Amino acid sequence: MTIDNTGRKLIYDFEGVRLKAYKDVAGVPTIGVGFTYYPGGKKVAIGDTITQAQCDEMFTAIVASYEEGVTQLVKVPINQTQFNSLVSFSFNVGSSAFSKSTLLKRINTKASPELIKEAFLMYDKAGGKVNSDLTERRIKEADLFIKSITNEANTNTK
Repeated sequence: MTIDNTGRKLIYDFEGVRLKAYKDVAGVPTIGVGFTYYPGGKKVAIGDTITQAQCDEMFTAIVASYEEGVTQLVKVPINQTQFNSLVSFSFNVGSSAFSKSTLLKRINTKASPELIKEAFLMYDKAGGKVNSDLTERRIKEADLFIKSITNEANTNTK
């Protein structure tokens, strides 16, 4: 599975698009759609610039590894909206963090929507401090994921 245009827009909206390198909230040089490195592994440096076309190409190349990670790690069926939500989460926290997360464990054990939302919200810190933007992002990602569960449950009871 791959993210669709809605998933791409979700990540672009959360991350923002900046074509000139800047330091993110944790002080890490970042460019484009939250990229801290270029395809191939070179780290972003302050002073770097890219075009929108380069940004879009980089996004497609970089997000593929997050799509693959979600596909391999999630062992239960999920729909496109849930996939978009999890790729957004993984893109932000990193594949390694996602692979070890309580969120993944709860999804794979079909935990309740409340426990899944709680697990999303465990990842709202930057530099060890709660970040309101990350809290808002986690709430939106969780709500997207859970709305799909609720919609499917309602459809199956009709």
